Amino acid sequence: MHRRRLLAVAVFPCVPSYASAEGRPLIAAAASLQPALEEAAALITAQTGIVPRFAYGASGNLARQIAQGAPFEMLLAADEISIQKLAEAGHTRDAGHVFGLGRLVLFAPRGSALDPAAGLEALRPLLAAGRVQRFAIANPEIAPYGRAAEQALRRLDLWEALRPRLVFGENIAQAAQFAMTEGTIGGLVALSLMETPALKARGSFSLVPVALHDPLRHRLALTKRASHAATRLQAWFLSPQAVAVFARHGLEAP
Repeated sequence: MHRRRLLAVAVFPCVPSYASAEGRPLIAAAASLQPALEEAAALITAQTGIVPRFAYGASGNLARQIAQGAPFEMLLAADEISIQKLAEAGHTRDAGHVFGLGRLVLFAPRGSALDPAAGLEALRPLLAAGRVQRFAIANPEIAPYGRAAEQALRRLDLWEALRPRLVFGENIAQAAQFAMTEGTIGGLVALSLMETPALKARGSFSLVPVALHDPLRHRLALTKRASHAATRLQAWFLSPQAVAVFARHGLEAP
């Protein structure tokens, strides 16, 4: 697959790995979840005394790190396959739990020729007229939202025409940054990122019909190294309070 990459600092940078500490479990989380988890962290600490630490990235990359021995005690993935592979290889306690359903959105920066309200079909005449220089998505090989983006574009027969113009983020947060870069007409990103100040101030979006891609079921699981604090944290993430936080950030209840 031909890829064009841009050098940039992600809007939502990954957190470096740290050694595990009781009461401060280290959690791997999909980059799309950062806004929701920043809100959740304060509630978790106030209600449980646990101070979670989060490392963000593409679900596939985080799962690979866990398989290679990274000291994460839980993975909150933006898909199910990342957890399933870890469970089959014996790296998690069980197959985990679905905690939310994500949505893919079409985003365009202000001043773009692309009108998100017209949907993905609006790309077709722009491509024919040579008005699409770059279009951003996450890397489909490692990022669930990237896989969903590819599926949607393929189902509308837009993939082959658009592929030479695609720029790939290493995760959905980086793809969102690329979608705002000058010369990029827009991109396919996560609804859960749309309330972040940078995106909210610099563009508009519309929901991509769910029929165009596989469901974005977000699954979590404890790793074999999970502490008692991580076990309590998992219970919180499956609680009605967590469902409400995720809903405020664009994730539907499972």
